[in-house]
Amino acid sequence: MQARVEFLPEKKLVGISMEMSLAKNRTYQLWSSFMPQRDLVENKIDSNFYSLQIYDKVFDPKAFKPTTDFVKWAAVEVSEFGSNETDFETMVLPEGHYAVFLHKGLPSDFPKSFQFIFGEWLPKSDYILDDRPHFELLGSKYKNNHPDSEEEIWIPIKPKKIE
Repeated sequence: MQARVEFLPEKKLVGISMEMSLAKNRTYQLWSSFMPQRDLVENKIDSNFYSLQIYDKVFDPKAFKPTTDFVKWAAVEVSEFGSNETDFETMVLPEGHYAVFLHKGLPSDFPKSFQFIFGEWLPKSDYILDDRPHFELLGSKYKNNHPDSEEEIWIPIKPKKIE
């Protein structure tokens, strides 16, 4: 698995969110609520979807447990917030650097990708985690629950301080 480091400019997102944990996973419910309404979102930039996670504090992979709560979003990017956004939630994704990884395969293979990212790549890199949302970008090669599916994993990073 290769990583690329990319600067992400600020983005406007529109969608819905739910609080959950891995133990009380509500991802299916979240996306089932959003997808029938997705065409009502005004000013969409493209056909990509954002599956975004917001943690209470800087994500710590060593302290993360299946019962750790986080807020998950199902969203799309817009050029500007529209007039019907009262039916949805809006958020501004702050700019910053991200490490980007390509995940190929089923959702059940995600633990292997995360083990590589947080157990191998990040500790050996010149970066530490930053306190911004993590997300998966679901583009044209994303196929829900399909072994040939591809999505990008975006992890917020900042340079390690050299002392």
